[in-house]
Amino acid sequence: MGAAQFSSGHQRRKSPVRLAFFLVCLWGLISLSCAGMLSASRQKLEVQKHLNRLNKPPVKTIQSPDGDIIDCVHISHQPAFDHPFLRDHKIQVRPSYHPEGLFDENKMLTGRNKGTNSITQLWHMNGKCPEDTIPIRRTKKEDVLRASSVKRYGKKKHRTIPKPRSADPDLTNESGHQHAIAYVEGDKYYGAKATINVWEPKIQQPNEFSLSQIWLLGGSFGEDLNSIEAGWQVSPDLYGDNNTRLFTYWTSDAYQATGCYNLLCSGFIQVNSEIAMGASISPVSSYRNSQYDISILVWKDPKQGNWWMQFGNGYVLGYWPSFLFSYLTESASMIEWGGEVVNSEPDRQHTSTQMGSGRFPEEGFGKASYFKNIQVVDSSNNLKAPKELGTYTEQSNCYDIHTGSNGDWGHYFYYGGPGRNPNCS
Repeated sequence: MGAAQFSSGHQRRKSPVRLAFFLVCLWGLISLSCAGMLSASRQKLEVQKHLNRLNKPPVKTIQSPDGDIIDCVHISHQPAFDHPFLRDHKIQVRPSYHPEGLFDENKMLTGRNKGTNSITQLWHMNGKCPEDTIPIRRTKKEDVLRASSVKRYGKKKHRTIPKPRSADPDLTNESGHQHAIAYVEGDKYYGAKATINVWEPKIQQPNEFSLSQIWLLGGSFGEDLNSIEAGWQVSPDLYGDNNTRLFTYWTSDAYQATGCYNLLCSGFIQVNSEIAMGASISPVSSYRNSQYDISILVWKDPKQGNWWMQFGNGYVLGYWPSFLFSYLTESASMIEWGGEVVNSEPDRQHTSTQMGSGRFPEEGFGKASYFKNIQVVDSSNNLKAPKELGTYTEQSNCYDIHTGSNGDWGHYFYYGGPGRNPNCS
């Protein structure tokens, strides 16, 4: 009896402790749940504020067949003018000067040139933007949520520039980016041009991409690197699909805080109402069939100092104001042309993400991807063939490059590859 009473009393004495423990646990769970809800609510608010900043009120909206929404935004309301230095900026409607000596792409349609065709953007099928507006691909909530953070949305990762010759192999592989490029250095360059063969390379992982572009570089390859970039890319993380898209990029601090893709931050000023940055390019080349390419020219206006971009023969898209840069305010010290992929080494093996057409350069026209009519702009604003074109690739068994020159194509190269294969693992 006494023992039983003792036991019962002991249990009674324990129960308030248990109750307190239970209440503490419950409070902990509620706190965690509340913290989680608060964090989710904060993120939702942050994403919405960012979307409001990026998506300006449209004059007209066009639904693209690929699911994109293209907003026709008044030219003076574009994201560029969120930049404090551009509040009172007078838009330069056209460049003061065009480079002299543009390679005449229509002079010969024989041999290799035969079978290359004109290209457009998918959204053109459903309408066009009125005058005094520019087409902007609308950013959706899911686009921002795919990024590692709202701040990093639309930005490249740090250290993704190929550094030929003196590249530290450890640094190169650590960044997970691989290249097959041609380049020139050792002079002052005021622009660059190329005609780039367009494909739709297969991407193995959503966090990888494949692109083909021109780089105009200034400064060292450290924290002060200036870069202007333009070309085509397939990037599931950025766009949410595997479409080939026209893109631009800029940075003045090696991708740390400045710059972005397309119009996803203030900087590039667009003046063209027909071409949308980040919109799908159509059609694309196919193996042993029709070949499609795009021409891109970036040059420095000798009078105003801004860096202009032209797409194709007639579309002057807009410009990067020179104040965005430090080294590129005067000229570029290096130009690169070529391909880049992200190799995230899925399953601890080399990615099978393709560069270019996914074929090696030796396969040639109709199979391998190419850059042709490669030119640089000199200090007299003339387009000229580059002197001493160097080449660079980290692993030629994965992605490679072969250069050449002839009367039809000027300086050219074939490049690319399949990534993972028996010789690249």
